[in-house]
Parts: sequence; C-alpha cells; structure tokens
Amino acid sequence: MPDEQPDAAPAFDDETLRLAAMVFQAARSGDAERMADFLAKGLPPNLRNDKGDSLLMLASYHGHADLTRLLLESGADPNLMNDKGQTPLAGAAFKGEMAIARLLLDHGAAVDGAGPDGRTPLMMAAMFNRTELVDLLLERGADRHARAVDGVDARGAAATMGAADTEAQLARLAERDETD
Repeated sequence: MPDEQPDAAPAFDDETLRLAAMVFQAARSGDAERMADFLAKGLPPNLRNDKGDSLLMLASYHGHADLTRLLLESGADPNLMNDKGQTPLAGAAFKGEMAIARLLLDHGAAVDGAGPDGRTPLMMAAMFNRTELVDLLLERGADRHARAVDGVDARGAAATMGAADTEAQLARLAERDETD
C-alpha cells in the first residue's frame, strides 16, 4: 500500500492559486460583476478561504451590499461561520453595516447566531455602540438576555467596552420590563 496522507492538503497549480486569489479579492473589493461571472461558471457560493471566511463573509464584512445580495440570491448560507465561529451578521454588527445586516436578516441569518464563545450579533452591536443596529436586531427578535460563555449579556458587553449609548439603550429596556 503506498504512503497515503489523507489529511494532507492537495497541491494546486499556479493557475488554480491565481484564480482563487482573484475570486477572494473580488469578494473583498465588492466586484459584483466579476463574481456574477464566476458564479455563472459554477463557482460554489459557499466557497471559503483558508481561514474559513466565505465569500459572503468577506463581501458583507467589507460593506458591499450589491455583492452580498448577489451571493445570498445565489444560495450563499448567511449562517456559515468562519474558523473563529463568527457569522456574517456578527461581522456586519461589528462594522456597523446596517444595510448589510438587513440583507442578511432578510435572507435567513439567525438573529441570535453565535459561535462557540456565545457572543451574538446583538452583543457585538452593543459592544461597539451601534444603537441603530441594536434597535434592528431587537426588532428582528434578538434575545437581549442571552449570555455569552463568560456570562456577559449585551448590556454587560456594552458596559465593559465603555459603549455608553448602547448601555443606556439596553438599561431603558430593562427598566421598561420592570414597570410592565
């Protein structure tokens, strides 16, 4: 039996590596026209790079709404996590990308989708003082009482990061709950 290494990464020729670089650069730069061509030729919409970042993760993280829409309409999974357990919606919350967050939610992104650390998109939005995103996520059903593995909820995450606006926003909601 020959020496086989089933877990070894396959060797790719230079042309394949150049094509992969072009595809992922198109995702990062928002080149929807070029990506549409790649997809029409059979490129899988859930293709991922060596860090597990999908084309959708890269497009949405970099704020490219047209490309995000194209990928979603081509079957990209809005809940596909990268190797760090991050979702495209969490990335949009981190970056403050309202239009992207709406697109992802409209195409089935889990509003409370969290990786192994338990951090939800709401926690990310709260941590970085993204009040509009907090409103959007709550309107779409985000659980503001959800806790990350470390026991911190969205309000606690905001407090830890010094995000005064979102901390106050979430405190007002908690007060409203107490009076209802």
